[in-house]
Amino acid sequence: MTYDEGLAQRIREQLGERPGLTEKRMFGGLAFLLYGNMTVGVVGDELIARVGPDRTAEALARPEARPMVFTGRPMRGWVTVGGPALAGDGILRHWITAATDFARTLPPK
Repeated sequence: MTYDEGLAQRIREQLGERPGLTEKRMFGGLAFLLYGNMTVGVVGDELIARVGPDRTAEALARPEARPMVFTGRPMRGWVTVGGPALAGDGILRHWITAATDFARTLPPK
């Protein structure tokens, strides 16, 4: 599967240069990791965001989010945001912030 390079570039621009930030091909797309912990990624033209198990219900209450399903099962702590919802930078920024905030609570790998 390919991923939307334009969306990946927008994520790079919003993340900026941060210590511990790396990119890795995962889930058939591209993942952005902070000290080895995944934050957000691009699969196809969609964003996947790791918000953590305690914030899943809150994240899924937003209209642009749906559960991230991997190998036929929803992944707790993760959401998928559809391509059209990501047209504006505000929604993209929200999910990047939520995911990086969660990643900062995790020990480096």
